[in-house]
Amino acid sequence: MLEPLTIDEARCLYTDADSVHDFAHILRVWALAERIARAEDADLDIVRTATLLHDWGRGEADANGQDHAVVAAGRARDYLTSQGHPPAWIEAVVHAIAAHRFRVAPEPATLEAQVLFDADKLDAIGAIGVARAFAYSGAHQQRLWAPMADVDLARWEVNGDDAAHTPVHEFVVKLSRIQERLYTDEGRAIALERHRYMKAFYHRMDAEVRGLL
Repeated sequence: MLEPLTIDEARCLYTDADSVHDFAHILRVWALAERIARAEDADLDIVRTATLLHDWGRGEADANGQDHAVVAAGRARDYLTSQGHPPAWIEAVVHAIAAHRFRVAPEPATLEAQVLFDADKLDAIGAIGVARAFAYSGAHQQRLWAPMADVDLARWEVNGDDAAHTPVHEFVVKLSRIQERLYTDEGRAIALERHRYMKAFYHRMDAEVRGLL
């Protein structure tokens, strides 16, 4: 078996990434993925390599209206093939990358894909998830807040790029639902406290905006 991709080799792939999906995000997901993989007895080499490559080319893909998971999976397949890795191992890495999105098929069908999915989603909740939601919102000139009661889930799912989108929309329609979508026992255990903290933050801010606290 050839040596897998290293952190230093992967770092240069994310030089143009935004602050929400930069290499710091990759390293946070790496730490979570390794923790979950060890607890679930997943293949660490597959998990580590898929984690390092899972958002490769995301900025360019988003700018061109492409599915960033498809773009990253294709780049990963080409790169790993050029390095001479076994085809079956490459496809395991590629599947994990292709299946890491929250709302887009395919579903993660292998343990390693489920580990990456869970680790990536855990980085979207808790204190870091709150920070990322507001960082993204500010970078896209979104409003700071919207009343929770006014968030129309059905409308958002039809038109996810609605100009009215705010961090509150992100919480109601996605972040608050993440813990129920996780696959691994370890991922769900980690999610419990992160979800509790995040939920408390959004409800606290809602109360402060309305002058109740």
